[in-house]
Amino acid sequence: MPRKIIHLDLDAFFCAVEEIRDPALRGKAFAVGGKPDQRGVISSCSYAARQCGVHSAMPTGQALRLCPELIVLPGRHHVYGDTSRQVMACLGRYTPLLEQISIDEAFLDVSDINEPGEVITKRIQSEIKQELQLPCSIGLAANKLVAKIATDVGKAANRSANPPCAITVVPPGQEAQFLAPLPVSALWGVGPKTEERLAGLGIHTIGDIANWPVDSLVNLFGKHGQELAQRSRGIDTSPITTTHTAKSISQETTFAKDTSSKEFLRQKLLTLSEGVGRQLRASHLCGSTVKLKLRWSDFSTITRQVTLPQPTDQDKEIYLAALDLFEKAWKPRHPVRLIGVGVSGLGPPAKQLGLWYKVSEKDRRLQETLDELREKYGSRIVRRGAAKDDD
Repeated sequence: MPRKIIHLDLDAFFCAVEEIRDPALRGKAFAVGGKPDQRGVISSCSYAARQCGVHSAMPTGQALRLCPELIVLPGRHHVYGDTSRQVMACLGRYTPLLEQISIDEAFLDVSDINEPGEVITKRIQSEIKQELQLPCSIGLAANKLVAKIATDVGKAANRSANPPCAITVVPPGQEAQFLAPLPVSALWGVGPKTEERLAGLGIHTIGDIANWPVDSLVNLFGKHGQELAQRSRGIDTSPITTTHTAKSISQETTFAKDTSSKEFLRQKLLTLSEGVGRQLRASHLCGSTVKLKLRWSDFSTITRQVTLPQPTDQDKEIYLAALDLFEKAWKPRHPVRLIGVGVSGLGPPAKQLGLWYKVSEKDRRLQETLDELREKYGSRIVRRGAAKDDD
């Protein structure tokens, strides 16, 4: 029997949550985002704002030029996170085969529910609207690939000043027919570069890919060519993944004004390293590779990384490794726009693996005390001092 896979996408989620708080926002052009004078960007915008050309990831200043009457609200991410958990709890009542892929999207496998998929999707949409006052769009198909694309197609076909609240069903056996007229960019694994190469071959739709000889696709794209051939026919056997392992943990900040202050950047580097360390310890993880990210005022970006002798979750070790990378990458009189710190190569703490761990017991107790103070009184209650120039 074919599977019944649902993809659910909350419509303009952040904005929908803000409308619950303030119903007067409904129907108005508004957005959640950063301040224009601090190089803010739009995180989410209402459908009325989208009618004016505003979209997510757009600089707030540009959005205001397109839509002068745009209301810009600061994000309340803790509220969005809490609301997302309520949505997932609602979905979890239907099946434990639930895969959350972002704060506002999830896959469900409802194959074991002895009801037509269309009935299940309508009930889910209705319950989320009635219980949480949130609109959502849903795609239903025999696999994740087609269900996700079905949601996107449904939303695109119902563009207006109101949430689409679309339900799009692709019956089993009609996957290739459904995909055929869509642009190649709608297919998983087709980014701008692949799209450009396909266009050079005269391939513009998913159906064009499906009609292209598989051997030729493999010769052109290697293993990816085989995947393109399968996906273009609506073939996808990927399972619902109920748990995800993080590949990296990182934090970064963009400055309101470019800075050439080395001391300021070192202090910011320390703050970011402390944030990454706290996330690692909260997740019971250690990382073996520290990564530095720098973006200069001309928007050119560099990344540097170093592998540590052993994994760590300690702020001090992360900071010292990031600081060393920073010192080597630093260019005097080159203003910095963004700085970031990340840790990858994640795994359980070294003690759990029975490995020798060089962090002294004194340092570890100090770190635990700092964590307790910050948890109780906030992250700013106590701060380490950053390293300074010797000269």
